[in-house]
Order: sequence, then C-alpha cells, then structure tokens
Amino acid sequence: MLVPTIGIEVHAELKSNSKVFSRSKNDFNDEVNTNVDELDLAYPGTLPRLNKEVISMALKACLAFHCKINRHMHFDRKNYFYPDLPKGFQITQKDTPIGYDGYIEIKTDDGIKKIGLERIHIEEDTCKSIHSGKQTLLNYNRAGVPLIEIVSKPVISNGKEACAYLEALRETLLYLGVSDVKMEEGSMRCDANVSLKEENSETLGTKTEIKNIGSISKVAISINYEIERQKKILESGLKVREETRRFDDKTETTILMRVKETGNDYRYLPEPNIPFVNIDEKWYNDVLDSIGILPNEMREEYSTLGISSNNIATLIANKELNDYYRSIYKKTDPIILANLLTGDILSHLNKNNIELKDTHLKEKDILKLTDLLSKKTITSKQGKEILPSLLESDENIDEVIDKLGIKSLDDGALEKIVQDVVKANSQSVNDYKAGKEKALKFLVGQVMKETKGAANPEALNRMLIEIINKIN
Repeated sequence: MLVPTIGIEVHAELKSNSKVFSRSKNDFNDEVNTNVDELDLAYPGTLPRLNKEVISMALKACLAFHCKINRHMHFDRKNYFYPDLPKGFQITQKDTPIGYDGYIEIKTDDGIKKIGLERIHIEEDTCKSIHSGKQTLLNYNRAGVPLIEIVSKPVISNGKEACAYLEALRETLLYLGVSDVKMEEGSMRCDANVSLKEENSETLGTKTEIKNIGSISKVAISINYEIERQKKILESGLKVREETRRFDDKTETTILMRVKETGNDYRYLPEPNIPFVNIDEKWYNDVLDSIGILPNEMREEYSTLGISSNNIATLIANKELNDYYRSIYKKTDPIILANLLTGDILSHLNKNNIELKDTHLKEKDILKLTDLLSKKTITSKQGKEILPSLLESDENIDEVIDKLGIKSLDDGALEKIVQDVVKANSQSVNDYKAGKEKALKFLVGQVMKETKGAANPEALNRMLIEIINKIN
C-alpha cells in the first residue's frame, strides 16, 4: 500500500517598518519602485544593516511554535542568478536558523496531531517579477522585505491535514502581529513537497515540489491531485521523477515546470558584512513576555464561558472583531455580546464591506444594549431594531430607544395582559390543557399583538403556562 508523505515550506513576510537589511520602507503595496534605496538596487560598495525588529518578530514566531532557539546565529549568502535577485545572491540563514525542532498542533479526524517543524529561518525577499507581453518588469519594493521561512517535517498525510496545518500557522502568525499572512496578496506563500512510499518502508519516495498555490483551500486540491498522479505512475510500474510542478488554478491540476536532474548548488558562504547575532536573556524574555494569549487558549476560554462553537470560530476568524470583543467582554454578558458581534453586527459589516472601526458604534452603547438583552428588559427583536442606528448614526442608545418608541414591560403589566388574553380565549386554553401545543403559540401571538412585540418571549411563555395551570 502506498502512503503519502508531505512536507510544506511557507514564506511569511514580516510587518516591520523597514526592510531587513536596508532603511527602505517595508510596504510592497506603495507605488511601484518607490520604497527602494542603493542597497536594494545592489549598488557596489553598499553594506547591509540588520533590522533588530525583524529578529524580534522571527523570535516571537519561533517561541509560539515551541522551537529551540539558536541564541548565537549568523547569516549566509545563497548564490544563484535570476532576474529578480539584484545582488546575485540572497541573504538567508543556512546552518544557524533562528528556530528549529518546533511543532504545531492540529485537529484531525483521529484527534490532535503534532506537525513537527524542521526549522524557521530569516531571509530577504526578491523583487516582484511582472510579466507584460514579451517583457518582464521588476518591482523593487519587494526586494529586501523580511521573510521567515517555516519548513515542516515530512509528516503530513493528506491535503486535509495540510490545510489544517496552514490554517493553524496562519492564525498564529496573525495573532502574534508579525505578518498579514494574506496568501491572495503574496504576504504568505507556500510550496508543498509530495512523495509516496510503501507503508512499512522507512525510505521516502521521490518527491515532487508544487509551487504557485494561491490559497489554503487550493493546497488540499493540489496535494490530492499530485498524490493520485504519482500513484498512477507507480502502479503502472514506472518511476516518479524529481520535478518542480506548478498548480494550475483553472484546471486544478499540477503542470511540469522543470525536472531536477541534479541537486541545487547554491554555493552557500557566510555573509561577511553581518556580524554574529547574540540573543541575550533579556531580549529573549522581553519577546517571550510580549506573546500574549493565542487562538487555542482563546478557544478554551470561550468554551468555558459557554459561547457556542460556531461563534468561537467566527470570532477567531475575524481578528478585528475578536480584538474588540476581548476589550469589553469582561464588562458584560459574554455570550450575548458574542451573539451580537458574530450575528447582526458582522452581517452589517459584510453587507457594507466595512470594518468595525468604520461604524459609529460606541462602547458604552453596545454594553448597555447587551445588558438590556441580558436582563430581558428588551426583546431580541427590539435589539435588532436598535442596532442599525447605533452602527450608522451618532445617536446614543437612549435616543434610539426613544426615537423607535420601544417600551419594556414590567412583570405586572405583562401579567395583566396575559390574564386578559387567557379570559378572552377560553377555547384555546382548553385546547392547550388537552395537549395541543399549537394553542399555546396562538395565545403567545395574541399577547405579542397586544404588547406590540414588547413582551419577552421566554418570560411570556413561562407566565402563560403558570397562569393556565392555575385554572381549574
């Protein structure tokens, strides 16, 4: 039986203010070729200047992924010639990656699985190649942008596990605040190495590298396609060639780019213009203390609070919304607040293609709305009527309630209305006592009609049943 063995290499751009070895601004999305200096252009005589912020960000990621740390590390030159590499070499880390032997935990159908990390190292990005007709243009804004390359061990078994691994990696880097991890914009890129071996063999099969995968969901498709392609080759008695293939988004297949007949010879040598970096105890501890709570810890906390699994997933998938939630959830009912944010508020944001900071929502108003709902002073229907004004106008919640004419009923007023409805609908009362549940719904409807929807459904149902049960 043939068993897949998969390893994944991820490049994640770091969100430092400037590039890793030059003082140019780190913003690829600015106007083309505006964030460039002499070092980025590889002018003779220019010397790299190491950005300490980049080291701290990389260290933060390594610690979050349980890596061992090279406290005494150096940089290397990876030599190769390609149009997008101005210097003819890339500054990277070969023998002393900042982090190594870490892991990420993922959920699989068989439970929790640890995906081992071979290494995490720092390197600089290349220019962005832009193909236009018969010409290739270069955008130097990306030259020198700091990257961390995260290399997994070949322990991933299928496309589904690969997606779970990438999702866990992406959300952790996002919550650490070190990368935007947007695959669609290129700030996170990944290649997959796929091979097949006999189930009981310790020898790995010949691997194929898949490039040009544009989204996490496509990673599973590309891997599963490649597994089937290699399986057909091996089952027909042929051998798999060591190849680099690209994923074709339209056909959802992998296409040959080049055959690897020999190993890459990058002629690595130590970077002579950057001294060794020493991460002392204070630097290490300062970075460790800055990590804060991560998504898996949040999941456990939210579950303990009683928040539904769907709302937990929605909150963590929307970092801005989750950050806002965490800033105020201890001041009110956390479950109702989560319902509001992941329900009507998120729907409003998506419908209008805006972020929470673009609305007029004020903290004191969302807290008061949550408390009114928690105390059942207003109904959920009334809450839905109030929210649009809080999001779209500068009116406070009291002004909105007054404008909408929303009135809450105390138990005394509600009880009088319920008793009047019960007296006026004796047949429905008898039907309910005879076991016809629809009769109760009819009575609820009559009370809602009398209160113009101001009655709390839970309190109303409870009160109706209590009053009916007292009738002989």
